[in-house]
Amino acid sequence: MDTVLTLQAVSKQYPGHRAVDNITLEIARGEFFSLLGPSGCGKTTALRMIAGFEEPTSGDVFLGGERINGKRPYERNVSTVFQSYALFPHLTVRGNIEFGLRHKGKRFAGEMDRRIRAALEMVHLENKENRRPAELSGGERQRVALARSLVLEPEVLLLDEPLSALDPKLRKQVRLELKSLQRRVGITFLFITHDQEEALSLSDRMAVMNRGAVEQIGTPEEIYLKPRSRFVASFLGGMNWIDSGGLRPEVTHLGAEPPGDGERSLPATVVHSVFLGNFVQVQVRLASGETMIAETGRRDVAFRNGDAVHIWWRAEDELHFEAEARK
Repeated sequence: MDTVLTLQAVSKQYPGHRAVDNITLEIARGEFFSLLGPSGCGKTTALRMIAGFEEPTSGDVFLGGERINGKRPYERNVSTVFQSYALFPHLTVRGNIEFGLRHKGKRFAGEMDRRIRAALEMVHLENKENRRPAELSGGERQRVALARSLVLEPEVLLLDEPLSALDPKLRKQVRLELKSLQRRVGITFLFITHDQEEALSLSDRMAVMNRGAVEQIGTPEEIYLKPRSRFVASFLGGMNWIDSGGLRPEVTHLGAEPPGDGERSLPATVVHSVFLGNFVQVQVRLASGETMIAETGRRDVAFRNGDAVHIWWRAEDELHFEAEARK
């Protein structure tokens, strides 16, 4: 792997609080890598240490093979897109992008105009270069922030929850644009998010963080299908907990009669069902009093509250964990 960014046993200690706890990561050149976890898990602190806004208490950060501990933010060949975008309201789109070049102290004699125009075309804002941020939509403001960072041609682009300010429909649209943009420019993206769907849909690989530490690193498919801890399994999607392990709601089934040989089943009573467009989510209560969730196709048999049913699944769909979550 052609590694561009390495965090080696990095920790960050604040008075009475360890925000990042001995994390080690290797991120490949040209990779879309996500740090995923709940609020307070340490993912943004990790980003700030890479950017130079915070210094590790212990451990090392390497960029392109060079140790960058102690370097000031403008001395690091990284660029950051903040959650708030941090655009200057009095500057035009072009002015905001140009500021990014000047802020780094770079002078591209004879190249400034070409780079700015290329950045505008990259994010499809070439016809809006003279508008100010207040005249743009949320998605357009996010593109300006991206262009301002990409024009610097950083080795790594750091994105701190850049989609969280957008409404749900626009988030999905911009998410597709972001993935396409990263593929076109070939720059390494390190994406910080608490949104599981964003991480799963965007990432080449991802790290799930919990209480300052990395719980698991892998592709979205590996982490979703083979979580190593109960925390990872619960954080990435719904879970039903059974004595032998865990079950995703989408691999559980409902029937009025028990299934044939080879499947595992439990008698249950329908408690509640919710229509969610392409599927129906059904909550059932077992004889023990515990509840489970099943997802059925919208054209399957409809179950009403109070119906006696059997919830069943295949043994091979059960999830078993290599390690327990950190205490």
